[in-house]
Amino acid sequence: MSQEAVPDEAVHDTSPPEQEGAPKGLLQQMEELMAALNADLTQLDADLQQPPRTSPPSGEDI
Repeated sequence: MSQEAVPDEAVHDTSPPEQEGAPKGLLQQMEELMAALNADLTQLDADLQQPPRTSPPSGEDI
């Protein structure tokens, strides 16, 4: 009964976009954007993995 409530296109929504007739230009743009996003996330991860910068203690020796 739950399958009747789900439209067929929602069930097959996981198919690759090229099978749905998407233009190759759009697919290439998406791949380039995903590559750029991946590079940005890799750089962000590297930045977050670095130990935090600590400033020298101020006024503790006085």
